[in-house]
Amino acid sequence: MKTTWREVNRANWDERVKIHLAADSYDLRPLRGGRGRLTPIDEAELGPVDGIRILHLQCHFGRDSLVLAQRGARVIGVDFSGPAIAAARDLAAELGLTERAKFIETDLYEAPKALPEPGSFDLVFVTWGAINWLPDIRQWADVVAYFLRPGGALYLAEGHPCALVFDDLARMPTGMPGYFVPYFLSEPLILNDPRDYADDTARLQNATIYQWMHPLGKIVTSLLEAGLTLQWLHEHDSVPWRMFDSLVRDSQGMYRWPDRPWLPLAFSLRAERPVLPLGVRIRSTDLSVSSSAGAPCYEPAP
Repeated sequence: MKTTWREVNRANWDERVKIHLAADSYDLRPLRGGRGRLTPIDEAELGPVDGIRILHLQCHFGRDSLVLAQRGARVIGVDFSGPAIAAARDLAAELGLTERAKFIETDLYEAPKALPEPGSFDLVFVTWGAINWLPDIRQWADVVAYFLRPGGALYLAEGHPCALVFDDLARMPTGMPGYFVPYFLSEPLILNDPRDYADDTARLQNATIYQWMHPLGKIVTSLLEAGLTLQWLHEHDSVPWRMFDSLVRDSQGMYRWPDRPWLPLAFSLRAERPVLPLGVRIRSTDLSVSSSAGAPCYEPAP
């Protein structure tokens, strides 16, 4: 039986869970003390979440999901890794947050089947090293749109695709990262990389991974085609993990270029599902047919 990209990536992420639960960069002490924090970029942009319903896609072991739950949100976290979801549920129980934070094991593209609640979330939350693991950004946008209520929003924060062109695996003589993957590459990037971004000492046994480049224009256009409206798009000169060895850690725990901000390291955006005029509703969509099938269709209400 042929192994798929999904199975290969799942094995990689299953192995990472135990490493990340113990990693300093995933320090759980503030969360356990009731003072969990998101990254400085998220904190500056997200706003209050008390009382709202949030869907956290690709939630890993749920640390950020539980930070949001601690602040009064009702959160459902979704991830394709069984060990990650098990760890998230255990952590929610330890923190007494099982009523506010639920976790579902499912592939992202299958999420509408696993959680058939269209138009029921105030916020879809997707952050940091998520969409580069997905082959079809247009279908991802349809999944986001499926879950948002009218007036609800996507918050997306990610590594900038311009920065992802470079990598230390192609390091230049100066020590700076070199050209590694074309910005417009449409085929999967298949790597054998035993390193882990959260623990420099860890070496993964399931080291093969599939990743995809998604140009910024394609990300934004996919969201627009899915029926969302872009509220803002920000570019940032820092990122929450050491994307390259040459980056330096600042006083807020973010990583920056050592001398000048040569190019953006991250971006974030907010896109909303429009509130429809009175007498208009969204016709049901079937996300299982094709990536374009999930685009919202408007029709007069009877």
